[in-house]
Amino acid sequence: MTAQTIILIFTLVIYLIIIFVFNKARIKYEGGKVGKVINLILVTVCLLFIADYIVIFDRIADDEILKVIRALFRTAALSFLAYGGSKVANS
Repeated sequence: MTAQTIILIFTLVIYLIIIFVFNKARIKYEGGKVGKVINLILVTVCLLFIADYIVIFDRIADDEILKVIRALFRTAALSFLAYGGSKVANS
């Protein structure tokens, strides 16, 4: 196993734990500001998950294209979190 594989497996476990815990919390705290914040966190984590695991397409696409896609997903995740956080804070 390479170092990159070990890191990907470790981050996969972390992502799955975060998604599982926040999904349970989303069910418990449905509605209200807490529910909206939990949904923001879940969408952000899912977008970051996609950004991190875009490397599995390294045999299909060029490395530069994958870097651009990864940057777009990371930017989308942070933008979604910022915009959603400002909407929740103003409500």
